[in-house]
Amino acid sequence: MVSVAYEVVAAVKDPELPVITIADLGVLRSVSEKDGHVRVVITPTYSGCPAMDAIRFDIETALTRNGFGSVEVVTSLSPAWSTDMITSAGRAALAKSGIAPPVAGSPACPHCASSKVLQISRYASTACQSLWKCHSCAEPFNAVKTL
Repeated sequence: MVSVAYEVVAAVKDPELPVITIADLGVLRSVSEKDGHVRVVITPTYSGCPAMDAIRFDIETALTRNGFGSVEVVTSLSPAWSTDMITSAGRAALAKSGIAPPVAGSPACPHCASSKVLQISRYASTACQSLWKCHSCAEPFNAVKTL
């Protein structure tokens, strides 16, 4: 059975990819409750991820708003996060929003599904993404890097 605390935390959106929850992104590792205390374990997408403070704050805020008074958010670097941890629902949400989910090799355009794409930059709006352009529909798009 999934706890209320887990449901609250699992619904928190990633601040850099707000179309996906931290659970679907694979950042959320665990939520445990004991004697009125909630302990949440999260793992960054990479060790220098600037979004971790915002994610921690959003988790604490969500739990507090839902009546949980004692909250501890712990960051764990092991095992390291990888794009394999993104759920199928998370991948679908990324694609639906125009962000290509991680794949080996070149991504397909999330707008028209063409494989005729060109990487414009190794970095996009976040360090976890790269910028691409589709030759078929001429739309630029971000793609989550495969790790």
